[in-house]
Amino acid sequence: MTKLLVIEDEVGIRDSIVDILQAEDYIVESASNGQEGLEVIEEFHPDLVICDVMMPILDGHGVLKKIRNNPQTQTLPFIFLTAKADKIDFREGMDLGANDYITKPFTHDELLSTIQSRLKLKAAAHQETKKQLEILRTSVNNAIPREIATYLEEIWALSHSLSLKADTLPTAGIVGLAKAINRNAQQMAELIEKLMFSAQLESLDPHAERAIAMRQQRTEHADEVLIKIAHTIAKDFLRDADLELMAEPASAQVSASNFKWICQEIIANAFKFSEEGSPVKVVCASQNQAFVFYVIDYGKGMTPEEIDNIGAYLQFSEEGTQHQGVGLGLAIAKKLVELHHGSFVIESIPKKQTIVRITLPAVAVNH
Repeated sequence: MTKLLVIEDEVGIRDSIVDILQAEDYIVESASNGQEGLEVIEEFHPDLVICDVMMPILDGHGVLKKIRNNPQTQTLPFIFLTAKADKIDFREGMDLGANDYITKPFTHDELLSTIQSRLKLKAAAHQETKKQLEILRTSVNNAIPREIATYLEEIWALSHSLSLKADTLPTAGIVGLAKAINRNAQQMAELIEKLMFSAQLESLDPHAERAIAMRQQRTEHADEVLIKIAHTIAKDFLRDADLELMAEPASAQVSASNFKWICQEIIANAFKFSEEGSPVKVVCASQNQAFVFYVIDYGKGMTPEEIDNIGAYLQFSEEGTQHQGVGLGLAIAKKLVELHHGSFVIESIPKKQTIVRITLPAVAVNH
């Protein structure tokens, strides 16, 4: 049965919505504020969330930000309840990734039709994606990562919603949907770029001339490159205050482009799988004629099995094998480091701490 979560601080409205939905045979849970709602989501795993905008402790926008930044819930259908008809408020909600909204006061039929419409879109997108994956399965031997299917589902649902509502939506709503479509398309394009680069690395012979030429390149001021990348990623995650940097002057025997790939994947992964407010520590130094770089976060962590299976995303399975996006990025970084005769070590305690430690040859000194 379909599970719905209602997050609303006004008791009367919350109880009324719950009664209506339960009468329609939905399984319903409720929460009185945004923080409580996030806790319920983690335990209840709803199929759709109906959430008020103005609430104590954590408002609706804050809830949606957390949901969209969590790989496990980033495509969870989300409907805003709002008494504010202001276009700016509407645009903010759509930019954050809301799927729909209901303006208070609303009727029994408006509530149910909006929920049913969103659930139908989700089901249709899921079925269309399954159909396309079945076609791909017969003609492609390589894995199609789970994230591609997720982005395709969201693009399909958003574009379908736009085509249905374009004549009635305000300009802000159309712009919001268009931005959401563009965001998902861009993320999918970036993932495909990673896949292509990963395939190139997998097919590259470490003893081939191209690989030897790669190892002869260098990044003279690796610490400066690292600092710039770390600040950029922290800013992208709106977590500048969480970044803790300690970088000593150092150079590395690796091309600037490959070094950037390594840094971006490791640092972005640390922010992606840790909570806002927890530190992400980035350290680099020159030690024993080697460039040493490590990143520490205090987030989701990895099990020993997940660490051992980095790179296993190439093996197709029904449920997907990327551990919510970890596998591909870390696999690329690991392959690049090993290709340059460096070491790549992960130490992790699930739900507590992860340390990724990378060592690369320092720039050779010519005499």
